[in-house]
Amino acid sequence: SKVSVFHPFFQLSAAGSSPLLQRCPWRLCKLGGLSAEEPDNIHVLGTPAFPITISTHGDLVQSRCQELCAFLIPYILFLIIAGMPLFYMELALGQYNREGAATVWKICPVFKGVGYAVILIALYVGFYYNVIIAWSLYYLFSSFTFELPWTNCHNSWNSPNCTDPKLFNASVLGNGTKYSKYKLTPAAEFYERGVLHLHESRGIHDLGLPRWQLSLCLLVVVIILFFSLWKGVKTSGKVVWITATLPYVVLFVLLIHGITLPGAYNGINAYLHIDFRRLKEATVWIDAATQIFYSLGAGFGVLIAFASYNKFDNNCYRDALLTSTINCVTSFISGFAIFSILGYMAHEHKVKIEDVATEGAGLVFILYPEAISTLSGSTFWAVVFFIMLLTLGIDSSMGGMEAVITGLADDFHLLKQHRKLFTFGVSFGTFLLALFCITNGGIYVLTLLDTFAAGTSILFAVLMEAIGVSWFYGVDRFSEDIQQMMGFKPGLYWRLCWKFVSPAFLLFVVIVSIINFKPLTYDDYTFPLWANRIGWGIALSSMILVPAYIIYKFMNVRGTFKERLAYCITPENEHQLVAQGNVRQFKLQHWLTI
Repeated sequence: SKVSVFHPFFQLSAAGSSPLLQRCPWRLCKLGGLSAEEPDNIHVLGTPAFPITISTHGDLVQSRCQELCAFLIPYILFLIIAGMPLFYMELALGQYNREGAATVWKICPVFKGVGYAVILIALYVGFYYNVIIAWSLYYLFSSFTFELPWTNCHNSWNSPNCTDPKLFNASVLGNGTKYSKYKLTPAAEFYERGVLHLHESRGIHDLGLPRWQLSLCLLVVVIILFFSLWKGVKTSGKVVWITATLPYVVLFVLLIHGITLPGAYNGINAYLHIDFRRLKEATVWIDAATQIFYSLGAGFGVLIAFASYNKFDNNCYRDALLTSTINCVTSFISGFAIFSILGYMAHEHKVKIEDVATEGAGLVFILYPEAISTLSGSTFWAVVFFIMLLTLGIDSSMGGMEAVITGLADDFHLLKQHRKLFTFGVSFGTFLLALFCITNGGIYVLTLLDTFAAGTSILFAVLMEAIGVSWFYGVDRFSEDIQQMMGFKPGLYWRLCWKFVSPAFLLFVVIVSIINFKPLTYDDYTFPLWANRIGWGIALSSMILVPAYIIYKFMNVRGTFKERLAYCITPENEHQLVAQGNVRQFKLQHWLTI
C-alpha cells in the first residue's frame, strides 16, 4: 500500500513449534533480502513514486509537477526524522520477536489492535491494488500489435470527438485549457473508454457489471500471486529475482532513452526547479509525509513480517539505512525518466510543462503511452514499459498479501497449519472484492478506496505503533533488544526520534490531514456525501480496532483496575512480575528514560 516496493515472503513454521527455532530464515542473497524489505508503494511503486504522490497508494499516480521540487524539502526532512527511524524500528521489532504484525505485540498486549489495524489496511489495499496491475497487463497484451491501439481514432471505443494529438498545440487548445485535461486524444480515450468504459457510468451509484477482459487480467494476476506465495520462500525467492531486478534495468533503459529526446532538458529543468512558496501549502507537507510511508512501506505490517524471517543476528540497522536510501534515490532518479518524457511531450505540442503534467493514473496510462507511441519502435518500448509496471505491481502486491498471511497465520495456528488453503482464500477474496473496481464505474470505487483505506488510517496506525514501542514497552528496553541481536545499542539520535520526534511528527500530520480534508473528486465528478461517509467508515474501520482491542483486553483480564492495567501493558514474558507488584510502567523512571 502504496509500494514503494514489496518483495518476497516466507515459509511459516509448523503449528505448535517454536517460532524462534522453526521460522524459516532468508535463503536469498543479500540483494534479495534487501529488496524484500523495500516495500509498497504501487503504489506503481517506489520507482516512479517520488515525482508523484503514489497511491498503495500502490502506485496509483498523482503527479504534482507544479510543487514537486518544493515537495523534495519536506520529503527529505520527514525521511530523516520519521521514515528511516520507523523503518529501523519495524525491522528490529520483527527480527527480535520473530512474529507477524499482530503477535509481535506480545511486548505490550494492549496494543495488539494496532497489528490488526495494519493487517486490515493491507487487506483493503489488496482489494484495489491488483486492479492497477490488471490494467498494466491489459495494456501489455494490447501492445503486441504493429500499431499501438492508442495512436489513432479509428477504433470501436473512440468517440466522434476523438482528435489526432498531432493537431494539438497551444493555439489549438486556447482559453487556458491544459493538454492533460483535454480527454479527447486517442490515448485518453483508450484508457477511459477502451479500458475502463467510464463513459458508460454516471458515477459511483452507477457501477454496472465487471468487464470480462479486465476480469481475466485480474484473474491472471491473482493466480500469479497465489503461486508466488503458497509455499513461501521456496517460490517467492525465485520470483523476486525477476520482479526486484527487472524494473531497475527497464528504468535505466527508459532514463537513457528519455534524456535523448527533444525537450527533455526543459522537463528535467522543471523537475529540479524549487518554488519555495509552495512550502506554505499544507498539502505539500501532507503529501510528503504520506509518500514517505508508502515508499518505505512502514505501517503496513510488511517490514515486521519480512524481518521476522531474518537471522536473529542480522544487521537490520545497516539494512534500514541502505534499503531506505536505495529506495529514495531510485525514486528520485526515476523523476528524471518521467520529466524527460513530460518535457518531450511539451516540446511536441508546444505547450508548457505544467500543461502536460497530469493527475491520477493519467501519467502512467495516458501520457506515458502516448509519448511511447510517438517513438520509433513504439511497440518494443510499450512492451518494455508495461512489463516494468507489471513486475513492480506484482512485487508490491506479494508483500502486501504476505503481511496479511503472516500476520494472521502467526496469530491463529489453524491458519498456519493450512497455509496453502489460507493463501488461496486471501487471494480469491481479494479477487472477488476487486471485481467492484473493474466495472464501468469501477474507477470511482478504486478512487474511494485509494483515498480512505490507507490515508489517515495508516498514519494513525504508525503513530500508535511508535507510542506502543517507545513509551509503553520503552525505548531503553527496545534498545537492549537491539543490542542483544547486533552487539550495539542505537545512538541517541534514533532513540530521540523514536520517543519524541517521530510521534510528534505523526500526530501533527494526522491532525492536519483531517482538518484539511476536502470532499472526494475524480476529474470533474464530485462524489456524493454518502460516498464520503462510506469512505470515512472504511478509514475508521481499521482505526477503531486500536481502542476496541484495548477495551476488549482490559475487560478480559481478571483483577483490580491496577492489576488489569499492569497485565495489559506488561510484556507477556514478564507477567510473573505483575503478581509480585514489580511493574516497570508504574515507575516514573520508565517514562523518563531514553
